[in-house]
Amino acid sequence: MRGKFITLEGVDGAGKSTHIEFIADSLGARGHHVVVTREPGGTDLAEQLRKAILQHAMQPLAETLLLLAARADHVARVIVPALDAGHWVVCDRFSDATAAYQGAGKGVSLEMIERLSAAVHPGLRPDRTLVFDCTYDVARQRLAASAKPLDRFEREDRAFFEQARAEPARLRVIDASGEVVAVRRAIETYLADL
Repeated sequence: MRGKFITLEGVDGAGKSTHIEFIADSLGARGHHVVVTREPGGTDLAEQLRKAILQHAMQPLAETLLLLAARADHVARVIVPALDAGHWVVCDRFSDATAAYQGAGKGVSLEMIERLSAAVHPGLRPDRTLVFDCTYDVARQRLAASAKPLDRFEREDRAFFEQARAEPARLRVIDASGEVVAVRRAIETYLADL
């Protein structure tokens, strides 16, 4: 039986990294073998492309094409084989992030992103996407408290992520500004029906 594909979306600082291992452990406790991965990244090639994207300023279209090249390798080498083996995949970001950052945020044509995405991962859509939603200020405070240097994505304007509520069957928006316990309760609720 094919596994389930769960993606996490939201601005940096909203809590994806804080909760991804909890999600994996929770699914593992339900008897699922879980693969945790991230985008861009997840394979040697995709990690190299991630470094290039984060270290070099580039035109939005060039950035989008590199992201999709990284995703093509990631999907072919990690995500689809894991799903086909019956494993559950939990991925920090996926195609919604591209539509948000590069599309809504940087003006790359959403139609083009959709067409390229269909070529990169035909028929592959997340079974559930958890959107960690918090205010820009809360996210920035958390990043500042972590003392982690900001990479290029984390410096982007917040307007890129205002698109996310269009698919209620797949997408679940979590108020990530609250306490960890409340956020984790919401996560468990939103994954219970998978």
